[in-house]
Amino acid sequence: MVFRLKLILFLVLHFLPKVKSSMVSLNNNGYEDIVIAINPSVPENETLIQSIKEMVTEASTYLFHATERRVYFRNVSILIPVTWESKSEYLMPKQESYDQADVIVADPYLKYGDDPYTLQYGQCGEKGQYIHFTPNFLLTDNMSIYGPRGKVFVHEWAHLRWGVFDEYNVDQPFYISRKNTIEATRCSTHITGMNVVFNECKGGSCITRQCRRDSKTGLYEAKCTFIPNKSQTARDSIMFMQNLNSVTEFCTAKTHNTEAPNLQNKMCNHKSTWDVIKESDDFQNASPMTGTNLPPHPTFSLLKSKHRVVCLVLDKSGSMNTVDHLVSTRLLRMNQAAELYLIQIIEKGSMVGMVTFDSTAEIQNKLTKVINDNTYLKLTANLPKIASGGTSICNGLKAGFQAITYSNLSTFGAEIILLTDGEDDAISSCFEDIKQSGVIIHTIALGPSAAKELETLSNMTGGLRFYANKDINGLIDAFSRISSRSGNISQQALQLESKALNITRREWINGTVPVDSTIGNDTFFVVTWTIRKPEIILQDPKGKIYKTSDFKDDKLNIHSARLRIPDIAETGTWTYSLLNNHPNSQLLTVTMTTRARSPATLPIIATAHMNQNTAHYPSPMIVYARVSQGFLPVLGVNVTAIIETQDGQQVTLELWDNGIGADTVKNDGIYSRYFTDYHGNGRYSLKVHVQARKNTARLSLRQQPNKALYIPGYVENGKIILNPLRPEVKDDVAESKMEEFSRLTSGGSFTVLGVPPKGNQTHVFPPGKIEDLEAGFKGDHIQLLWTAPGNVLDKGKAKSYNIRISKCFLDLQKDFDIAASVNTSALIPKEAGSKEIFEFKPEHFKIENGTKFYIAIQAINEANLTSEVSNIVQATKFIPPKETSIPALGTNISAISLTVLGLAAFICILN
Repeated sequence: MVFRLKLILFLVLHFLPKVKSSMVSLNNNGYEDIVIAINPSVPENETLIQSIKEMVTEASTYLFHATERRVYFRNVSILIPVTWESKSEYLMPKQESYDQADVIVADPYLKYGDDPYTLQYGQCGEKGQYIHFTPNFLLTDNMSIYGPRGKVFVHEWAHLRWGVFDEYNVDQPFYISRKNTIEATRCSTHITGMNVVFNECKGGSCITRQCRRDSKTGLYEAKCTFIPNKSQTARDSIMFMQNLNSVTEFCTAKTHNTEAPNLQNKMCNHKSTWDVIKESDDFQNASPMTGTNLPPHPTFSLLKSKHRVVCLVLDKSGSMNTVDHLVSTRLLRMNQAAELYLIQIIEKGSMVGMVTFDSTAEIQNKLTKVINDNTYLKLTANLPKIASGGTSICNGLKAGFQAITYSNLSTFGAEIILLTDGEDDAISSCFEDIKQSGVIIHTIALGPSAAKELETLSNMTGGLRFYANKDINGLIDAFSRISSRSGNISQQALQLESKALNITRREWINGTVPVDSTIGNDTFFVVTWTIRKPEIILQDPKGKIYKTSDFKDDKLNIHSARLRIPDIAETGTWTYSLLNNHPNSQLLTVTMTTRARSPATLPIIATAHMNQNTAHYPSPMIVYARVSQGFLPVLGVNVTAIIETQDGQQVTLELWDNGIGADTVKNDGIYSRYFTDYHGNGRYSLKVHVQARKNTARLSLRQQPNKALYIPGYVENGKIILNPLRPEVKDDVAESKMEEFSRLTSGGSFTVLGVPPKGNQTHVFPPGKIEDLEAGFKGDHIQLLWTAPGNVLDKGKAKSYNIRISKCFLDLQKDFDIAASVNTSALIPKEAGSKEIFEFKPEHFKIENGTKFYIAIQAINEANLTSEVSNIVQATKFIPPKETSIPALGTNISAISLTVLGLAAFICILN
């Protein structure tokens, strides 16, 4: 038993994954198994493949030099979409898929430019999700705008792999430095250029004028733009302007601009990008390569899958007769969920097989192509009716391999959905066979006793992992999440409703489900029950009524009835009513699924996950949910996470997209929250419900963060040479209102370790860090604004605040507690997420025109734990002169020598 425990611990640690299952590894200084996937909607184009190869090859050499000979790209797989013609040189993928790719090549949803970007919303040093290049970026000459494509790739790779952030800020392009100079937000400050306003632009030429100062802030006016000199001597930084010829390095501790109000300073506590990179896992064991030779060029494999292959491997051992929570047997729940998956979720054209197992295994269905209702009937007819015997997961998996290979198909890239509730001491005996098979295993653990090694199977094969216990709809939600990984969103089934209802005898219960205009094809409404079929009334938005007789009962006596809505479901609010006509209470469930309205319509989708698959107490976890249409974020929706703990308790969290606490960027469509409510060790499950009320949800058309900066032009020999104007989104169309909609999605499962017994848990979590502190003079007073943190990170209410003020930035950054304290006795903290406003008059300081203060804040909770020091803000007393002389147009103003008129210079010396 001790040996088995040690083996499990080794496997858990060895295969401990990040949630995004990237296949990339670093071996002997070379990155291997990078996956670049082309979206199925991209037209076939051989030149695109060649451009990808050239970009990565160029990037490899650039990366090698930028990391001081530490890393380069060794091999890359390019995943060809199924929509392209097959060729002899295309190989079969193993576990590579579009959904798990490191780089995707896809058109933007709307034509607002081709800026390369990385979907990155984790904390400092955490890996991103993927890099997005458009075909147009890869096929057109945009050297003057972004620089060589290889350098752009390295910029984005640093986002993706090492979790660093951009060193510019399009929302705050200038700031007042400690030397009272107006500086462009950049790193390093050795990059020079001009600051101008473009008055009128026609045919590639513009009339410019020098920037004026804003009378309230002392900064430049809103339309002021920094134009870099084409000729530079600065070598950093790649995370600011990788397009400059001289830039070949990341900012280091020596060159890093700690003052710049950029995301790198905010997220990484003013640490340089190079320092963050050197602390990454990659660099712990990557010493610089010796010698002077360059590494070999990367090699490329072209992969193309033919169609989706899925085999269900279902447990029918004796423990599946267990009746959970006086509701129904596990076998019944499994069959209800599996039937729903086969009829409503799996995509047409897929090859599907089924295996059942106890101590032995039996192939129930060899691979069958899903074509019509007859296929569904053939598959569902063989769902297990009796549960008995022991549990041999390896026998089930091996039979699954056989079911796939019987049809002369390879197991490479095939998917197995493994559902079990039992333990199996011998599961590790087939690990090597699983690795060699190239199959992807999605695991569903049913109940608290399911084999602990299930997660290892998912982790080692790149599959999803789920856990269902007391949540009666947990299995249905898990199966509904296992959709195609091809990138064709229009094929994927979407959940609109998943609800369990405990109804007393002779009671009616009502509910509504909105169907928006992006969906409606292949729509199903399903009701399950535990004792007797209820009366069902379903009404569409136009008043058409469907009754109980319109719902088809299953033929397996698994207590479910299904209605497939004819044609395209009507847009609007659907209403349902259920009557429990049994003399006793019973549990009913309601599930509604659909697909995109048409192949040309991109549906609104929601995805969810935790920031990691394993939590070690007392580390907090973060819940993430992304709501989007195409690549555009959806804002202003209510997002609720429901987490089922290992003992069946449910924790509900409202997720926020406010740029506070766990949320990295405000209004990016990523909704986040800390999770700290641990109830023992074991498996936990996550699902997320998204609801949008009419005219409150908005589709954001603004630029994506974490991208290569679009350079408007250069200064060469004192003249501004412009690039083509970037397509801009006007303010009045930057956000478009959306209709009412609803989505539900499973975020899989995660494991919690190290939680002490109840009664032994102490207060370990401080209030969250305040990251949006703002300051400004209001007469002789300073007004502060920020968002309240919680008593525990972003939950509850802090006890008090500690505000410090200094004329020296470094006082607050290096030794917060020695700075002058502000009297906060009248300041009572509000609930987490609330807006705080506080005004005070600086005491013991002489205030005159040009007086500048730096201010920061800490929150303190009931256990007297303190938060990290907030972002440091600046408040400057600025009285504009009556007349301001404006230098002649075209005057070259050095970005590092602009002194604000009338401001007294104050230099802080750190002893």
